[in-house]
Amino acid sequence: MAVTAKDLTQNVNQLADIHHDCMTKATDFEVETASRAEELKALAKAKKIIKEAVALPQTDDDQTSFLQLSSRRAAAKARDGEGAGAEAVKLIKHLARHTGSAVLMQLADRIMASSRMAQNSGDDPFAKIKGLIDEMIQKLLKEAEAEAAKKGYCDKEMGETKTKREDLTQEIEDLTAKIDKMTADAKTLKEEVAVLSKELADLAKSQAEMDKIREEQKSTYESDKAETEQGLDGIKLALKVLRDYYAQGDKGHSAASGSASGIIGLLEVAESDFSKGLEEMISAEESAVAEYEKATKENEVAKATKEQDVKYKTKEAKALDKSAAEATGDKDGVNTELDAVLEYWDKLTEECVAKADPYEERKKRREEEIAGLKEALGILSGEAVLLQQSARRTVTVRRLRQKA
Repeated sequence: MAVTAKDLTQNVNQLADIHHDCMTKATDFEVETASRAEELKALAKAKKIIKEAVALPQTDDDQTSFLQLSSRRAAAKARDGEGAGAEAVKLIKHLARHTGSAVLMQLADRIMASSRMAQNSGDDPFAKIKGLIDEMIQKLLKEAEAEAAKKGYCDKEMGETKTKREDLTQEIEDLTAKIDKMTADAKTLKEEVAVLSKELADLAKSQAEMDKIREEQKSTYESDKAETEQGLDGIKLALKVLRDYYAQGDKGHSAASGSASGIIGLLEVAESDFSKGLEEMISAEESAVAEYEKATKENEVAKATKEQDVKYKTKEAKALDKSAAEATGDKDGVNTELDAVLEYWDKLTEECVAKADPYEERKKRREEEIAGLKEALGILSGEAVLLQQSARRTVTVRRLRQKA
């Protein structure tokens, strides 16, 4: 119980740490999602601007449009380290080195490589940049979708696992309490059975002693009674002989004479004493028999009651031992299941609760990345607007010439 309580305390502390990490992770995820939404919005706006820039119509009169010439001049500037594309690449690289973002560094390298390929092939560099922006948007969307799916999976699995762990822990506590109670009750019953068994043994011993005393008393009573009755019969016979003798009066003796009356009187007293003693002896025997029978009856009732108590308490103790053994088996099974759940919880913790940088540092780095990307897109957007304005002026001049 102490070990389980200690493990539970550790698990509760671990859960608090994990909950804190999860809340931090969720907050960071929301900030990153908001940052990504702003970034996607800015990229979409840049895409729209570039799409409008490259979609200007060309006349059949001119073999080379102003937009193409402007694009080539922009590409030449980029090759010489000038122009909006070069400035955007330079800004993105600086931002990548400052924040340590490998994604931004790769984006800058791809923009530079695409610009060079466009220069060599004579293609519009803005079209290449548009493709890179499309790829970045798709990549960010996929990352956002993957992170959202991963977060949903982690929240679901960790929530279900936490509930399962708490349920199993509670079940173990309930089983432990149940086993302890059944074990304590069984122990109490066994102690009571031991006391009852001792009382039954003492009762049997006491009854045996009573039986022995009763036999001795009965034997003494029968012997004393026989002797007393025999003596009483002898006295009665002697009185009869004397009374018959003195009643004749023909030998010079009579019952009224002093010696005769003294002897007869003495025998009469003896007869009275013997009769009284016999009566007291019979009364004492009857009382002893009644007392013995009463005590024996009480012992029989007590014996029957205690034997029934021993029978039922022993049966109940065995049933409790069996139930405790079954509950112990159930507890072992739940412990095994809990071990598996805890192992899975550790894997989820390792997978879902990342040891990320402090929130403020990540927020600052993300804001710098967003600001830098917006600035780079602003530079590219400004270049596209200039090209559009130049193209419109060229079209106006052509129309004036046609009218003239």
